[in-house]
Amino acid sequence: MGKQRRPPWWWTAVRQVVAVALLVTLPAGAAVAGPSSSPAPAAGTPVCQVRDSRLTEISGMVATDTGFVMVNDSADEESRRRVFFLDNHCRVVRTVRYPSRPRDTEDLAVAADGTIWIADIGDNDRSRETVAVWTLPKGADRPVLHRLTYPDGPHDAEALLLTADGRPLIVTKQGGAAGIYTPTRDPVPGGTVPMARRGQVDLPGTDTANPFGFLGRAVVTGAAAAPDGRRVVLRTYADAFEFDVADGDVVAALTTGEPRVVALPDEPQGESVTYTRDGRFLLTVSETADQPAGTRPTVLRYPTPPLPTGTPRPAAGVTGSPTATGPSRRRDFGDALGALALVGVGLIGVGLLGAARSRRARR
Repeated sequence: MGKQRRPPWWWTAVRQVVAVALLVTLPAGAAVAGPSSSPAPAAGTPVCQVRDSRLTEISGMVATDTGFVMVNDSADEESRRRVFFLDNHCRVVRTVRYPSRPRDTEDLAVAADGTIWIADIGDNDRSRETVAVWTLPKGADRPVLHRLTYPDGPHDAEALLLTADGRPLIVTKQGGAAGIYTPTRDPVPGGTVPMARRGQVDLPGTDTANPFGFLGRAVVTGAAAAPDGRRVVLRTYADAFEFDVADGDVVAALTTGEPRVVALPDEPQGESVTYTRDGRFLLTVSETADQPAGTRPTVLRYPTPPLPTGTPRPAAGVTGSPTATGPSRRRDFGDALGALALVGVGLIGVGLLGAARSRRARR
């Protein structure tokens, strides 16, 4: 190999500006990937494989006493648009059809009485005038549709929880500041109910490896509540964030709580999360539609994070407010885009100056 030429001064300047850009646009608390002496987080323990060919786009899962309930997202094939009931070995034992075509089912939640709530809330194009939740009472064979509207325009969302009074709570997908929305009154079968924004959740930054890099660590793709209702978890493509819930106030937990983090490294497209029935473990499953042939969705088990030594549970009586926003631990993407714009101007200026100096040197 020949001797490498030293790069011009302006190329070094460009590299420095890019480095600054990365530091500016990373969320507060996030780490820049690089050499580390700490071991990489461990993958989950396999529980069972889903071998039914209709389940390759799994977007929602809940654990039951007899196994699991799962749904695909916006599946093109009619046979995939079902509520699937599986046993403890991930074998499909029952399916339930929708009475009309769902738009984009993304998550599941189960109420204390066994009712399955299905979140039809996906909206990649942000074009839906209404989103919906379907309810399927225990033992029923026909889900019931309830439509909802946002107060501030369409949002893409993939995470569903239930409040203490049994109403759905939606967490939007956008990174940096995911919005929290609940209906202003009980959902009406066949009717449309407006929602109110209850605040936002700001997730801390991590450096967990995942197929989508920084963005995969920022967007909320699923949620679940522990069977006793004292904890809830949000997940991204990379991690799970567990919050303590005091007095059933899920909104206060998400807007003011400090989550404990469970790394979910390198799942192909992990969007689903649930608790085991005893609340001791988290279970996840990933989409596999775009993976190599033969790749099957696998339910994985992760231990729930322990409380720090000497850390008490949240004090009783903590309440939230409809406008609470919680501590900001991650910059909003708007700030990041603004920083990128400034960096872009700087790069252009540095490049033009470098080109001009190079021309003068040649002359």
